[in-house]
Amino acid sequence: MTNDKMGIRIQELRKERNMTREELAEKAEISTKFLYEVEMGKKGISAETLLKISRALSSSCDYLLTGEGKNRNGKFDNMSPAQMKRLGKIMKLINEFCEEKDDSN
Repeated sequence: MTNDKMGIRIQELRKERNMTREELAEKAEISTKFLYEVEMGKKGISAETLLKISRALSSSCDYLLTGEGKNRNGKFDNMSPAQMKRLGKIMKLINEFCEEKDDSN
C-alpha cells in the first residue's frame, strides 16, 4: 500500500461528502496542512490518525488503506451474496434482541 493511493481515497471520500479539507481536518482533529500532505501522498499516518479520519468520513480503515471493505456507500465490497445474506440475518436478530430489551424497560 502506498501513501498516495490512501491519500487519493481520503480526498475522494471527502469530496463526495462535500467536505472541505478544513472541515475534515477539524472533525478528525488534525491540521489542514497535514491533511493536505496525506491527501497528496507526501505523509503517512499513524493508526490513531487513520481511525480519526475514517470515523470523520464514515468509512472503514480497511477501505482507506486498501480500497476494500466497507466502502463509501456503507456496503461491503468483498462479501459474497451468501455472506451478505448471513449478515442480514445476524443484523435482524440483533435488532430483534434490542427491541425486546427496550420493551422490557
